[in-house]
This record gives sequence, structure tokens and C-alpha cells, in this order.
Amino acid sequence: MDLIERVEHNFNASIRAGMESIPLLAGPVAEAGDLIVRVLLQGGKIMSCGNGGSAAAAQYFASLMLNRFERERPGLPALALTTDSTTLTSIAADYDLDEIFAKQIHALGQGTDLLLTISNNDNVDNVIAAVEAAHEREMPVIALSGGQTGRLARLLQGTDVEIRVPDDTHSRVLEVHFMTLHCLCDLIDQQLLGG
Repeated sequence: MDLIERVEHNFNASIRAGMESIPLLAGPVAEAGDLIVRVLLQGGKIMSCGNGGSAAAAQYFASLMLNRFERERPGLPALALTTDSTTLTSIAADYDLDEIFAKQIHALGQGTDLLLTISNNDNVDNVIAAVEAAHEREMPVIALSGGQTGRLARLLQGTDVEIRVPDDTHSRVLEVHFMTLHCLCDLIDQQLLGG
């Protein structure tokens, strides 16, 4: 396979992952968009977290909420739990890396807030600890995940929404996660601002 064929292969694989996700994810994404709007209208904020590329996605989502997506609107309250390196390294050094998100949720989260987790892997300890902390604070959770069901999916409750990409390739899952975040922002804007 030459380089051009490899590029074409990657584009086609991404498109295929997105297309295969539509019938499975359209309902949960719509449900998640509605849940976010309800939280915002009740005065809550969106807290997001993830690791690696998923941390970048969590930060990107918070920036789209605080600033804007495709339309002018007032900023919406959102916080990425991945951005404060002093807090993250302090918690990791004094306690455990698994607690870097959970301790922030315990300190900053309220029952009116919502946790958005983004992870390719259902068995990441610090994301699982974040979900447990959110539930302790009576916060609903939206979990963007992918691949096989693991520990995270088993923690989710009736007030939570799971958006699981039906693919095992990390890059494909993350690509669909970014598309999902764009869909959520569009749904939020549509519901808050109208057509």
C-alpha cells in the first residue's frame, strides 16, 4: 500500500466508523443533549474529563461551551478537570493518579451539575473514580466510550447516558467522539437559541 492509498484507507475507515455509529448513537446523543440543556437551565455546570486525546476532547468541549460553537451566544458554564497541572500533580503526588478527577468533583461538583467523561477504554481507574464521585454528589453522567463494555458501563445509573462507539480502534473512537461533541454543541445551541 503506497502513502496515498494509506491516507485514503484512513479516511475511509473514519467515515465507515462514523456511518456505523449513526443508528446506534443518534438516540443517546439526542438524550445527552437534552440532559445537558436541562442541567444548564437549572443553573448547573458541565464538568468534563478524560486522558490523553480524550483529555484534549474534554478541554475542547469546555472551550466550545464557554466561548461559542458556530453561533454567537453567551458563554455556558463548563469546566475541564484536565487543565490545572498544579492541582493534577498535587493530587497525584499526595494521593494517587486515580483520584485526580474524583477529588475535584468532590470539591467543586454539586447535584445540579453534570459529569461528561470521554474515554476509549471502559476500565480506566481515574475515569471510574470520577463517575463514582459524581454519583456520590448526585450528579448525572454522560459517558462517551468505545469498544467493549467494561467496568465503566456497569457503574452507570438510570439518570446517566452512555454513548458507546461501536469500534475498537482508539483513533476511530476518538474521531467519532469529536463528532459527537460537535453534535452535542449543535443540539445545545438549537434548544437554547432556536433555529
